[in-house]
Amino acid sequence: MLIDSHCHLNMSEFVNDLDTVLSNASRCDINGLLTICTELSELHELKQLSKKYENIWYSGGIHPNNIKKFYSNELDKIFHFSSDPSFIGIGETGLDYFYDNPKVEMQKDSFIKHIEISRKLDLPIIVHTRDADADTISILKSEYEKGAFKGVIHCFTASEELAMEALKINFYISVSGIITFKNAEMIRNTIKKVPMNRLLIETDAPYLAPVPNRGKRNEPAFVKDTAKFLAQLKNISFNDLAKQTTNNFYNLFSKVKN
Repeated sequence: MLIDSHCHLNMSEFVNDLDTVLSNASRCDINGLLTICTELSELHELKQLSKKYENIWYSGGIHPNNIKKFYSNELDKIFHFSSDPSFIGIGETGLDYFYDNPKVEMQKDSFIKHIEISRKLDLPIIVHTRDADADTISILKSEYEKGAFKGVIHCFTASEELAMEALKINFYISVSGIITFKNAEMIRNTIKKVPMNRLLIETDAPYLAPVPNRGKRNEPAFVKDTAKFLAQLKNISFNDLAKQTTNNFYNLFSKVKN
């Protein structure tokens, strides 16, 4: 009934009880999980997870905080995994100006390189953006003018302007547990304006557990709490929310056999 469109199942927080975590998700009618790559060294492990467990897919890319000096040639490794049916997205990539490093220009170059790969493979790009709205908008718009590509702004915490610009190029907006936090009123106001056919839901597990589990380790089962909250925010039934966001996922990540 639901899909967690962004989680990190290979993180150390799950090393001792992943089977239990996945059983919890199944009991909550979470029927698919996209586990996200943040460093290319994770690709083999993510591929193995997708083979071991049913309805787990994975992506390939370098998180902006993990970019190193000689990253560019390494990105070509993505092509080696692209023929795998469970490999369905590029990223996560993007811009993160919250920390001082890596340097801004390196982040921009990496972001653009990921977009080029996304375009070549016709796979969605998974965009991380933090304190970098203006540059994220600029790169998305300028690159889209060079040739269309598809993607999602994951764990949306940005401005309404960024959301609207992303929608103009047919991107999706993914809602995480942050939307349940008391201090997230601006995010809620923006999400109210996003059409239902452009919304995804995610956990970003093991991070950012939604209320009522805030402060705990997040896990895919908790995407149901976010979905319930989002259904109330959008004034629709939970079942309609679940059906629409699941359809949206398959529309974006169309490589998956629905």
